[in-house]
Amino acid sequence: MRVISAENITFRAGAKTLLDGVSLSVAPGEFVALVGPNGAGKSTLTRVLAGELKPASGDVTLKGKPLTAYGPREFALHRAVLSQSISVTFPFTVGEVVRMGAGDRGGRAIDEFAERALADVELTAFHDRIITTLSGGEQQRAHFARILVQLACGEEKHGPGLLLLDEPTASLDLKHQLDLLEAVSRCARRGVAVVAILHDLNLATLSADRIVVLQDGRVAAAGTPAETVTDDVLARVFRCERAVGRTPPGVPFVLPHGISTLR
Repeated sequence: MRVISAENITFRAGAKTLLDGVSLSVAPGEFVALVGPNGAGKSTLTRVLAGELKPASGDVTLKGKPLTAYGPREFALHRAVLSQSISVTFPFTVGEVVRMGAGDRGGRAIDEFAERALADVELTAFHDRIITTLSGGEQQRAHFARILVQLACGEEKHGPGLLLLDEPTASLDLKHQLDLLEAVSRCARRGVAVVAILHDLNLATLSADRIVVLQDGRVAAAGTPAETVTDDVLARVFRCERAVGRTPPGVPFVLPHGISTLR
């Protein structure tokens, strides 16, 4: 059974088609990275999967049910979303923000979820800090801890669900990029289905089981990192020539040497 399945999704904004017949299914425990140039449709697809945007055509099901079959509370227990940019203007503490992942639930179990999530993102010492006093990267880690609490609440009632991430590493230093992706991989190992937009192709090849490359609202390539991060794909999609090398175990890495002349 697939956790999330999207079939032939088309989405338009006015006269512009942002997604054109895109299909994507993710199994329990699978980590799928969405990559592609700016404007390729990655965020639009993620928002369709999250139920935030309704496609012009095509179907999306979560655990075999249409997204519209879920009420808001139930939906939040089956899928969690970490957006690219989150702004908090009220003086909440980090601990309060993290507990928001539990909705209106409280009690010792939620306290334990929050403590574990803060430890996972190395923010235990920031529990009582006002979140607006933190750096951008620290705030992103706090919001990821909130998402971990939401996932834990959902798993407690319904088992592992869906985690959607839009450029989760964008504001993080290298260590915390790796730490966050390892935490995401731990979620996948518990059975959570993960879809993450990643601009860093090296991080995508390091973390993802499967990579889906989008270009102009369509799937340009899909498969394992070795199958998708190739000179041919990068030249066609990113216009980067001779960019892909190989480490000794055969994991691809990207170091472009020039701009492709392909159009």
